[in-house]
Amino acid sequence: MELLRSLLVFKLCAVDILVEKNKEASPKCCLMDLAKKVLGQRVFEKLMKMTFYGQFVAGEDHNAIKPLIQKNLAFGVGAVLDYSVEEDLTQEEAEEKEMDSCVSEAEKESPDADHREKKYKAHRQFGDRRGGVTGARTYFYADEAKCDNQMETFINCIKASGGASADGFSAIKMTALGRPQFLLQFSEVLVKWRRFFNFLAAQQGKSEMMVLDQKLELEELKESLTEMGVGAKDDIENWFTGEKLGLSGTIDLLDWNSLINDTTKISNLLMVPNLETGQLEPLLNTFTAEEERQMKRMLQRVDILANHAMENGVRLMVDAEQTYFQPAISRLTLEMQRKFNREKPIIFNTYQCYLKEAYDNVTVDIELSRREGWYFGAKLVRGAYMYQERDRAKEVGYEDPINPDYEATNRMYHKCLEYVLEEIEHNRTANIMVATHNEDTVKCTLEKMNEMGLSPTENKVYFGQLLGMCDQISFPLGQAGFPVYKYVPYGPVNEVIPYLSRRAQENRGFMKGSQRERSLLWAELKRRLLAGQIVYKPVY
Repeated sequence: MELLRSLLVFKLCAVDILVEKNKEASPKCCLMDLAKKVLGQRVFEKLMKMTFYGQFVAGEDHNAIKPLIQKNLAFGVGAVLDYSVEEDLTQEEAEEKEMDSCVSEAEKESPDADHREKKYKAHRQFGDRRGGVTGARTYFYADEAKCDNQMETFINCIKASGGASADGFSAIKMTALGRPQFLLQFSEVLVKWRRFFNFLAAQQGKSEMMVLDQKLELEELKESLTEMGVGAKDDIENWFTGEKLGLSGTIDLLDWNSLINDTTKISNLLMVPNLETGQLEPLLNTFTAEEERQMKRMLQRVDILANHAMENGVRLMVDAEQTYFQPAISRLTLEMQRKFNREKPIIFNTYQCYLKEAYDNVTVDIELSRREGWYFGAKLVRGAYMYQERDRAKEVGYEDPINPDYEATNRMYHKCLEYVLEEIEHNRTANIMVATHNEDTVKCTLEKMNEMGLSPTENKVYFGQLLGMCDQISFPLGQAGFPVYKYVPYGPVNEVIPYLSRRAQENRGFMKGSQRERSLLWAELKRRLLAGQIVYKPVY
């Protein structure tokens, strides 16, 4: 029955008209919703569990998913639990929520008073972040109570993951945990400070070097900053008098990044250098006490989740999001890694290899983990927001952050992967999840592990695929003893319809591009029919 269901679902995913009709901006308009009205709730749920829901979703709650998790574990396949319930919003409702939650009170009162960059400002035409996205769920901010509810959902997910297996993962999204305004603003600050470092490196004739080779002469740097009027001489001197900062007589990007670490008053973080005036300026002219509280609350929620993950023996995977949020998401994840990854990898950051800057990000973060002595944890993906990112960059008017083509993304993925594998070879504290449906990438990873003499039992390299997809990769890996995981979505039928719509869209491209999975399913079905195994239950 599972083979027949897979064949049916993949066949339906390849029918353009079905997928297109189900792709409307709001789930309220989609084909699944129409089917629910025509068939009635009970028949619709039964039909869904026999087809799309049964293929891609594990069950309605953490008790219902246990049989599937135990069955997969028997074949060596673990689980990354992901509660996949999404809001049923129209495009207009989503845009309204986004504009309200991404624009500060100061900006609402005087929109052009602050020196904000277009990339890190909210734009109504891209307010519905679901547009063009098939591989990721989307959260929209309503209020702090809703963020608390979403945090509780993640906590339940972590507990369920801890109860289901000894070495599970749980996935979270930062945009579910607070007002996205902070992620936009903090991302802009981080990017501007990095740009300022590049400007100072150019002044010292080091702009052509690799990012971690750019070491600024400390005395020359202090003189430059004083001449530019960035701060008083004494203040600048104090910046560079840390325990390790500047002892070598040079400052690199990691030293520079560590200057932005004041978490006592969040609004102090939002100071940026103005290259024209040479002054440090606030990103926003005014900051309300409520905005300050909301930002601190977001950081607290992240900390609570990390503590729960540690207590339950679960590894926490922070999903990547859009590039205008990602610098802040990565920095917050990094701060969690510094705190919780001291003895083993608990927190995993996600690197999207369709980004031009992916390799720089991986190398900088690994170097930081080396210097500070904590376990580096990464999930490598190709990326879920390509079409949306490209459209936004073109329309709003900034450089496209995405690699030019699929081949360039493949090369970037393998470059990042090889770097992390080399780090594992030399220093056994790095860990990576190779999250891919690409068989060539999996084979390449296995070959590298073999060359390095890296045993799968060391649990340094994991593999990940989505539930209901690429079982021909996951299960052979699991049975050969490699750590492999399925991303396991769960939630009530009605509330995971947006997730199922996206899986249908993703599989349309996937199934058209490759007949391999269907041909393997057909071959196994024929084998069972010819062997008289019409009713077949694997022993586990």
